[in-house]
Amino acid sequence: MKKTAKVLTAAAAAIAALISVQSCLKDTDAYYIYFPNAIVTVKQIPGDTAGCYLQLDDTTTLIADNMRTSPFGNKEVRALASIQETGATVEGYDKVVHVYAIDSILTKNTVQFTSDPEFTETYGNDPVAMINDWMTVVEDGYITLRFRVRTSGPGTIHKVNLVTNTTDDPYLLEFRHKIEGASYPDEIHPANGYPADGLAAFRLDSLPDTNGETVKLTLKWKSFDGQYHTAQFDYCTGKPSPAKMKIESGATFISGIR
Repeated sequence: MKKTAKVLTAAAAAIAALISVQSCLKDTDAYYIYFPNAIVTVKQIPGDTAGCYLQLDDTTTLIADNMRTSPFGNKEVRALASIQETGATVEGYDKVVHVYAIDSILTKNTVQFTSDPEFTETYGNDPVAMINDWMTVVEDGYITLRFRVRTSGPGTIHKVNLVTNTTDDPYLLEFRHKIEGASYPDEIHPANGYPADGLAAFRLDSLPDTNGETVKLTLKWKSFDGQYHTAQFDYCTGKPSPAKMKIESGATFISGIR
């Protein structure tokens, strides 16, 4: 499987944009359209180096009736999936599901800010827009973000990172975006290029434990108007943040996210 935020085919782009994806079932010659309805964490079964299960949120575990091993090897990754509950039960898991389609999301650690003058050169400060829909969520120790850039074509690389320790607030995270290989130098201007979306997930294990208290997790980014914008999530270590269900349509997902 290719990573959703890294190398998206046209079909994978469509599934992530809530349009459709075509997936060929092994036992038929027919093609079916599936829609993503979950973002999950693909994890190894403890004591079983081959087996995997899916973590839906901080408390709900899923076992698939048709996916014994992870298509992503032994890496723990976030993934966009189309799944359906079967009604069956398996001891040790909350639900049994059938997986119709699954594709991994670019999954990274956070980066700690430094005063090195080359920091911005390394991580960039190019503008993005954050999309407030169900794919942007804090759960299971990750923050998953759907974002929008301007791009000139498949040769352009968009490097994204989430930076900690930019202020005294340990729960303020700054999204950094760096464009490489643009076809023309003014690609970052909102009037140039075409809008395209990406998905990326960042591990939050570098943040201090909230010890059962709910705090404000602040996301900061530079937008196309040249200003910094913020959004806040209710964050408690080990608990999911309330989902935001505004559905965004009409976007095209891109390749070249690193």
